Amino acid sequence: MGDVISSHLDEGKRQMIAGRTREVTEELSRLYEQQYAVALFNKVRFEIEGNGGPQSQLLHRKDPLQDKNIFSGNLFQCLENRKWRNRYFFIPDSYNIYYYENKMAHDRGLHPKGIIKCAGYRALTSVEEYMELISNSLPGVKAKASASPFLKCATQYCIILWHPYACHHYFCVMTEKEQTKWQAVFQDCIRHTNNELSEEDKVQTPAFTDAVRLYRQARGQYGTWDMMCGEPPQILANLVMESLHPELRDQIGPRLKGKLQQRQRSWMLISDAVYSLVLGQTRAQYEATVQICESRRPPLEAALRTDMDQIITSREHVAGKIRSVVQPKVEQVLKVSVRPYISSILEALMAPTSGGFSEVRDVFSLELVEMNKNILNEGNKDRLGEHMEKISMLAFHPVKMQSCYQEVEKMQLEGLQERFDVSSPSVFIQRAQILMRGQMDNAVYTFEQLLHQNLESAGEEHMCKAIQRCQDRVVKKFDYDSSTVRKKFFREALLQILIPYLLKQLSPSCAGDLPRFQELIFEDFSRFILVENVFEEVVLQSVMKDITMAVKEAAVMRRHNLFRDSMVLKGSDLNLHQLAEEPAVDWAGQYGGEEAGGGTAKRRRQVVSMVLLDEQPGLLHESCLDIPGVERIPEEGEREREGEEHSPSPSVDTPTSPRSAIEIRNADTPGAPRSVMEILNAAAPTSPRGAIEIPNVDAPPSPGGLSQIRDLINPKVEVTVPASQVDSTPLTNGMLPAAASPSEAGSTCHPDDSGFQSLTNEAADEEEAQPITEALKQAGCTVADPERVVVTLEQGDAETGESSGKVTELEPDIVFTI
Repeated sequence: MGDVISSHLDEGKRQMIAGRTREVTEELSRLYEQQYAVALFNKVRFEIEGNGGPQSQLLHRKDPLQDKNIFSGNLFQCLENRKWRNRYFFIPDSYNIYYYENKMAHDRGLHPKGIIKCAGYRALTSVEEYMELISNSLPGVKAKASASPFLKCATQYCIILWHPYACHHYFCVMTEKEQTKWQAVFQDCIRHTNNELSEEDKVQTPAFTDAVRLYRQARGQYGTWDMMCGEPPQILANLVMESLHPELRDQIGPRLKGKLQQRQRSWMLISDAVYSLVLGQTRAQYEATVQICESRRPPLEAALRTDMDQIITSREHVAGKIRSVVQPKVEQVLKVSVRPYISSILEALMAPTSGGFSEVRDVFSLELVEMNKNILNEGNKDRLGEHMEKISMLAFHPVKMQSCYQEVEKMQLEGLQERFDVSSPSVFIQRAQILMRGQMDNAVYTFEQLLHQNLESAGEEHMCKAIQRCQDRVVKKFDYDSSTVRKKFFREALLQILIPYLLKQLSPSCAGDLPRFQELIFEDFSRFILVENVFEEVVLQSVMKDITMAVKEAAVMRRHNLFRDSMVLKGSDLNLHQLAEEPAVDWAGQYGGEEAGGGTAKRRRQVVSMVLLDEQPGLLHESCLDIPGVERIPEEGEREREGEEHSPSPSVDTPTSPRSAIEIRNADTPGAPRSVMEILNAAAPTSPRGAIEIPNVDAPPSPGGLSQIRDLINPKVEVTVPASQVDSTPLTNGMLPAAASPSEAGSTCHPDDSGFQSLTNEAADEEEAQPITEALKQAGCTVADPERVVVTLEQGDAETGESSGKVTELEPDIVFTI
């Protein structure tokens, strides 16, 4: 395939690509330097004047993924020669995908075989959907289709990472559940890497985004852009490829040889090579530009702080002049083309977004209820650390959060996309999902701090009540913060939709009037006051009144659980905000967990665990490794399996069962097994029904699933032992009074008023014990009369605490051997 790239990307083509990239990056560098000074002015002004906005009620965690890995496991990957190989994949907290030859190579610290940066990708699980995208890669090229398919997957469960310019990646798994989990993990990687622009940087990020927006507007592109994703060098590469890619396709596409599938593969390789060349050049140019601007920052900031009042006055003066000229035109466009559609746009945004945040609230509450129930049923608090470790990473668990993300994916802007030049709602969907994840983590972190404080002050005697109180308190704060975050998101989304449309409508009539306003700006302030920015600010202020009114009306009507804004001072919950300064709680170390007392070398924990399925063949045990110490968050369907574990095991139908076979021999056979007395002494304690659990010691054949493994570990054989007719005195265990009847002795369950269902199945106590007699008779074995067996239980020794039992055998015919 290297010959294909070298033959079509000769030196002339490479120089042309480098020249086009240089033109774009130089123009972006010029715009970035201009917007850098404006962004610095806005930052300093914000620091001086303050925001005065509502204060968040939930605490914010600074580094939630410290010492955490997202996921790891094995996948079948398609290589360049179209062969499939099983490789080990590792996803750290950077959300970049590293893959190795095997797990041993990763554990030994070897270099990975490759790294996948997921920004701009799409995770597909359908070959048909992928082929539809591939068919559009070479439009107009006529060639005979090959009989062999473009992609032949190793299994029916495939995952494909598709990118419009970069290399595609193909993976396969063995089961549908694996496919669902890996797709959720890949989508979370895409979601995170698409949002690489730091919101904490109030200078570089706004300067870069404004420079890209102005560059596209100068070329008539005013709408939203789906490829505004990744790091700044990646965004610049996408900007170059937006115009370069179609041009190269028209030049190289007709020259490709072979059948249609071969031409498509060749073009994908060429496109990836071009994208790599462009990305390397944009990265170097961007880093050089940022370095230049950062070196100029100290004198700029000093000038700003000295002349801030004069700069603000001059800016307001210019804004008033521009407003007097463009306000009538803006008002006309707003009246005819914007105001009638604000409510419909807001409703299209509110319904799925509010549904997603409501699902976040439900998932958070459900996880805490499950934890509280587990602690209550277990009867001890030793596993609190383990439960809290899994709760701590709930926001970053893509499978647990998948139901929340799917609610937002219902967002549709049909009918509005063409009018307002919105390419797709994916920009708003991913933004809402990022906000949902942040709110979930804030709620979890606040709950952690409140519960830890409560346990330190009040102790662990009433832990369940403390958990419930902390949960109620956090949920109330979540409702308030959720309303605030959603209203801000709605305002920003409406501005992102309407402002480009307004600028596109007003630019033809207002562009000619803007240059004359430059004369009103002092030369010393011209770096911080740009006419284009002031014009956009005037337009924004004009439409912001209508947007604010629409969102406020929705809050007053309590639509979608929106609340009215109320000023909450930072000191209103002083006790809580003091906890924000506390370090993160080490639940595993303080309250017991998988890593408690594990030594000095603390193992990096994994957020998502992979479980083995019942139907998995032997090969899947290698394709989906179970990492020790990572099964802290049960996946979808695990609660059902946990319920099966607590349910009674089925009785043995025949004595020849491979999992719990009972060997029956005559007493005088050489090497005869133990007597009935020895069996009873070694058996588990009898239940109120008289059922005896006999452990299995036979080595079974290789089990086929989890259900067989459970039956193999915990077999149960129920034997009915009637009382002797000679002595009618009820049997006692030394704990019940002698006058108690057998029915009273059997009902030892105490009422549970905790509100949670106990693990004890009371209905099972009423079931009849299933004797083994009929099964033994069907197998042709001789069965002793149960009335001829007398069992006597004696009270244990008070000093040793051991109990003894005697069995009187009345001419036994048969003994049992396990």
